[in-house]
Amino acid sequence: MPETKTFYVTTPIYYPSGHMHIGHTYTTVAADTIARFKKLTGYDTFFLTGTDEHGQKIERRAKEKGVQPKQYIDPIVEETQDMWAMMEIEYNDFIRTTDERHVRVVQDIFKRFYEQGDIYKSEYEGQYCAECEAFWTPSQLKDGNLCPDCGRPTELVREESYFFKMNKYQDWLIDYIENNPGFIQPESRANEMLQNFLRPGLQDLCVSRTSFKWGIQVDFDPKHVVYVWIDALANYISALGYGTGDDTLMQKYWPADVQLVGKEIVRFHVIYWPIMLHALGLPLPKKVFAHGWLLFGNDKMSKSKGNVAYPQPIVRRYGADALRYYLLREMPFGADGNYTNESLITRINSDLANDLGNLVSRTSAMIIKYCGGKVPVPGEYFDVDKTLIQAVEALPVQVETEMDSLQFSRALAHIWRIIGDCNRYIDATQPWVLGKNPDEKERLDTVLYVLAEALRFVAVLLWPYMPATPDKIYGQIGIREAQDKTWDSLAQFGRLTPGAGIERKGALFPRLELDKELEALSEDDATEPNAQEEASAIAPDKGLISMDDFEKLDLRVARVEQCEKVPKSEKLLKFTLSLGTQKRTVVSGIAGSYEPEKLVGTQVVLLSNLAPRKIKGIISEGMILSAASNDDKTLKLLTVESDIEDGAGIS
Repeated sequence: MPETKTFYVTTPIYYPSGHMHIGHTYTTVAADTIARFKKLTGYDTFFLTGTDEHGQKIERRAKEKGVQPKQYIDPIVEETQDMWAMMEIEYNDFIRTTDERHVRVVQDIFKRFYEQGDIYKSEYEGQYCAECEAFWTPSQLKDGNLCPDCGRPTELVREESYFFKMNKYQDWLIDYIENNPGFIQPESRANEMLQNFLRPGLQDLCVSRTSFKWGIQVDFDPKHVVYVWIDALANYISALGYGTGDDTLMQKYWPADVQLVGKEIVRFHVIYWPIMLHALGLPLPKKVFAHGWLLFGNDKMSKSKGNVAYPQPIVRRYGADALRYYLLREMPFGADGNYTNESLITRINSDLANDLGNLVSRTSAMIIKYCGGKVPVPGEYFDVDKTLIQAVEALPVQVETEMDSLQFSRALAHIWRIIGDCNRYIDATQPWVLGKNPDEKERLDTVLYVLAEALRFVAVLLWPYMPATPDKIYGQIGIREAQDKTWDSLAQFGRLTPGAGIERKGALFPRLELDKELEALSEDDATEPNAQEEASAIAPDKGLISMDDFEKLDLRVARVEQCEKVPKSEKLLKFTLSLGTQKRTVVSGIAGSYEPEKLVGTQVVLLSNLAPRKIKGIISEGMILSAASNDDKTLKLLTVESDIEDGAGIS
């Protein structure tokens, strides 16, 4: 009996300081797709993802919310898992760095490094970015003290720390990278690591902190907590039971076949991680693939910049398969790509509705009309049939070649070339003409059989990318048996069983009205998780607040100087408000209840210290909590002339 092939793929573990957005989804969908494809082709796969839950940033944010760090992150982690389920992500394990199984392994690894002389205690003084959890030298900082990664101000930190002797392994790692050209992908990343980090010389790495407490305690020196990378990177082996006495999964799956990371953290995964593994006597991953950023508005997604897109509203509107297809097809994996709502809708219309959906609809409709709803018996193949059949038979190998290089976009392009060939085949053979001539019945049956069987190939190969779509196709071409949906079934054209009944269903992907969809997606509530999700990510229960919380709110009375509808929106009004000597622009979703001209001259209650946010391209500086038009008596206190001066606080 042949030995079972195994495949281990990982994503980076995500930092749950806030909602996960489409950028995180991009990496996880890619990992899920390669895991599914390997499973389809006969591999025993293991797919790991998870969350990196320690660090000063989370400790600070939890303190701001008045909760413990674990209480702060639990709802965000739960939301992330719900989002992965919505996106049809099927992982084998979700590791959390707060899991006891992980904590024990990290403590053991730290102690082993110390005992074998790889770690020593000293004191650190330097600039630290809490947002990126990174220390920077003066030469690396921008404009004096700004973090070179995120651009935020760093802070001077001085504290006792443990350090890992990175330079001890520097020459070994240079040699390894040079002699293993496939280890870092794309290759340009390998050159970058060698030239910018390794050859100039590695600095020893700070691996513990004493200035905060939210982390894994160093068991032999309890005032220290393990800092970031030993904690975070060890997840890839702690999830496999490393160091627990049960090495079954380690023996089966390690080393990892592919570790997917974003380009901003590639140096940690191809410098720190290999050195850690080598110090532990473990083999290195076969490949670390650093993909580019999914940009939004030609800039990296960032909540602070107001340019973040979330998957939830998109999936609710169009389905997970549509978003998965777009993410994998729109940009080459490894390069930066730019997400826009317009390009998403265009892809859905052109590729999914027009090409794939139209092909499935035309084929099933013609089989119903001309063959009584049953898969026909093919006759003799003509040259036009043979040309398409040869292209279809070559498709699996073409897709596999691209997938082995993690080129999802090119693999999908091969599949869509066949879809295009099938649509052109219909135009060339003209089944509607053949159907008018009883003498052409055998020829008509052959054409429709070739189309249905080609669609079977397409459906089988689409499963890793779009998990829900194949089952919607199978019923429309007469596929019932599991053996007709396998990779092995693609070895030869002609597995489709004549006489099988087909089901006529609705459109796979209905065509969308571009302007209507752009308006819907640009509404405030279409670019962020809904209010319930927002609440759950802050604390399990928001029912009560303290007086300290209340005192943070800066509520002010403002006079409406101008009010107008926001173009291409049914919900939004744009306000120009006067707060004494200060002017504010605020966007509010109350157009359904108020006429803008009747709000001019009235007073509103404004939450004035809410962080600015971009809505429909307009920077909104606050939130209107209460408003009333001149003929509305419900909130008369706020609309009548009063002694309250515009801009005054409310006590």
